[in-house]
Amino acid sequence: MTIIKKVFGATSVFKSLALGAALSTLSLAVNAQTINLSYNGAPDANKNAVHLFAENLKTLVSEKTQGELELKLYPNSMLGNEEQRMEQVLNIPSLNIASFGGISPLFPEIFVSAIPFMFSDFDKAREFFDKGDYWKAVEKDFYARTGGHLLAVVEEGGLLAFTNNKKPIKSPKDFDGLRFRAMDKSQVALYNAFGASGTPIPWTDVYMGLKMGVADGQMNPPMYIILGSLYEVQKYLTLANIQYSDQFLVGNDELLNSLSASEKAALLEAVKEANDMNRKSVESKVNERIAYLEEKGMQVYRPTAAELEEFRQVGQPSYFQWLKDEGIDQKWVDLALKDVGFNQ
Repeated sequence: MTIIKKVFGATSVFKSLALGAALSTLSLAVNAQTINLSYNGAPDANKNAVHLFAENLKTLVSEKTQGELELKLYPNSMLGNEEQRMEQVLNIPSLNIASFGGISPLFPEIFVSAIPFMFSDFDKAREFFDKGDYWKAVEKDFYARTGGHLLAVVEEGGLLAFTNNKKPIKSPKDFDGLRFRAMDKSQVALYNAFGASGTPIPWTDVYMGLKMGVADGQMNPPMYIILGSLYEVQKYLTLANIQYSDQFLVGNDELLNSLSASEKAALLEAVKEANDMNRKSVESKVNERIAYLEEKGMQVYRPTAAELEEFRQVGQPSYFQWLKDEGIDQKWVDLALKDVGFNQ
C-alpha cells in the first residue's frame, strides 16, 4: 500500500509539473509581442531569397527573445503594394522589406547605390553597404526625412546579368538596335547609353513580353532568370556584374522604441545573423544557377576585365546624367564613388 501511495504521489507531481509547464508556455504565448513583417515574392525559400531571409529572421528573433517577440510573415505583398507597405511601416509598429520601388518615392537618393558596374564582386558590394560613408549618410538622412530605420540591405539574388534572344553581347556596341525590358527609368537611361531602347514592363509580364517580341532582352541576376523561366525565351546570357540585387529592411521607429534594451539588441543581432545567412546562401548558389541555365540551353559569356571596364565607361555617364535630371545632389554620387574608389 505504501508503494502504491508513493507511485500515485509521483504521478500527481508529474501532472502538476506538466500543468505548470503548459501554463508557463501559454503565458509566454499570451505575452508574446507579434511583429508583422511584409515583403514581396513567393513564400519559397529555394526560389525567393527575401523569403529565406524572413524565415531565418523569424526563427532567430524567437530564439533570442525566448519567444517574447514573434514575427508574423506576410509574403507576396499580402499587405499591399510597395508604396502601401511603406506607408504602413512608417505609421504602424511593424517591419517591411522594400525594393527600390518602395524606397525611392520617399528617398530617391537610393538610386545612387544602383550606379551600374560599380561592384566587381560580392565582397565589394557588401563592403560598400557595411562600411561606406554613402550608406551611413543614407541611413541618417532616411531617418531624418521619414522617421523610419533602414535596418539591413537584404541580398536577393547577386549581381545582375544581361540576357537577350538575338545575339551574344560582349561590348556596348552589341546593344545597337535591340529592345530591352526596363524595370524603371534608370534602366531606360542605361540602355539608351548603349544604343538600345528600354521599354518598362512589369515583372509579371516579362516572360510573355520576351516571348511575343515586345522586348528582345532584359537584365536580372541568375536567380530571377530561373524564377521567371526566362531561359525558355532568352538564348544569350552576359555576366556583366551590372548592379547588386538587393532590397531593404525598414523598421518602424515606434516599434523599436517600444522594445526593451535586451529585446532591441536581440532583434538587431538577429537581423545581422539572418543577413549573413542570406549572403552565404545567395553566393553559394550562383555558379550552380549559371550551370543550370547552361543546361537549359543558354549561351553564357563572361566578359574580360577590359570589356567590363568598357561597359562602365559607356554606361555610367548616362546614369550620372539621369541622376542629375532627377534632382539628386551630386554629393551623394561623390560619396558613393569615393567608397568604391572610382573617379567620375
